[in-house]
Amino acid sequence: MEDAKQRIILTGDRPTGKLHLGHLVGSLLNRVKLQDEGKPSSAEGYGRTPPKPLATERGTKQFVMIADVQALTDNADNPQKVRDNVLEVALDNLAVGVDPAKTTLFVQSGVPQIAELTVFFLNLVTLARLKRNPTVKDEMQQKGYGENVPAGFLTYPVSQAADILTFGATLVPVGEDQLPMIEQTNEIVRKFNSNYGEVFKEVAPLVGDAPRLPGIDGKAKMSKSLGNCIYLSDSNEEIREKVMQMYTDPSHVNKNDPGQVSGNVVFAYLDAFDKDKKGLADLKARYGQGGVGDMEVKERLVEVLEDTIAPIRGRHAELREADVIGILRDGTVAARDVADGTLRKVRHAMKIFKI
Repeated sequence: MEDAKQRIILTGDRPTGKLHLGHLVGSLLNRVKLQDEGKPSSAEGYGRTPPKPLATERGTKQFVMIADVQALTDNADNPQKVRDNVLEVALDNLAVGVDPAKTTLFVQSGVPQIAELTVFFLNLVTLARLKRNPTVKDEMQQKGYGENVPAGFLTYPVSQAADILTFGATLVPVGEDQLPMIEQTNEIVRKFNSNYGEVFKEVAPLVGDAPRLPGIDGKAKMSKSLGNCIYLSDSNEEIREKVMQMYTDPSHVNKNDPGQVSGNVVFAYLDAFDKDKKGLADLKARYGQGGVGDMEVKERLVEVLEDTIAPIRGRHAELREADVIGILRDGTVAARDVADGTLRKVRHAMKIFKI
């Protein structure tokens, strides 16, 4: 296992589709910042050029997992979709600036020790507790599962705990909606340590300071399943088309009408990505007073998002599939080595018969 003083970070993505701007502000920029400085970041200031790599802080190790096994919990009937998106998600991470020399990028299914640890953890959690998990309850309702929920989906908080603890992670970047998962992970830590002795440490969440981006349709969350996303690989034409579909202020019918900035989707995106804060403040003031049309605001956002996405899209195009597969292979081998050390300790603590 890693040195006790080392800060270990684990985060990841489900390969169910390409990554979008919500992922960028919610997690991806923090990954680059954490691997380079050991400190969280926000979306502010990200634009024409990617963040410059700095010396990795001593004592910080980051794992980024492509969670293909977890993606199958609600895509078991479409494994090709999951398989195809493993490379897409890896490409998006690398294009944003995740550096395989500083961050271990690996595929979940290539580390079977995670599945073994999940089985051990399932004995420490009751069915009633899993059903009470707010995140699981919300997602079951969204998907309309009712009592027909797949067992793998219901128990994925246990699998998520195994993901985290297999690598001894002590810090996990999450959105606020995932905090119940961290709470359940720590319950498992306490139960395991109580039964078998001190093996695991409790985990702390890291909730980023960047606001959650709404979907282009004004929905509270940008979601691949809702089709309301701007993707990191979108062309300039696709960006323009999607920005022009965005909701603004429904009462702002005429250019000279006073407009509402709060709750306006276009301004939410400008707040996240526009580097010219002084110019943006002036635009907000003029929009609120009247005299600025929605088209002017949207044209500004098109330019800002083109500047944001163009360098990512460019690096995405430069990466070769063979290189990405090699990076994933090397990262997965390294992840298995760490996982094997963890499972040796677990089996010893649990008095598993050694053959």
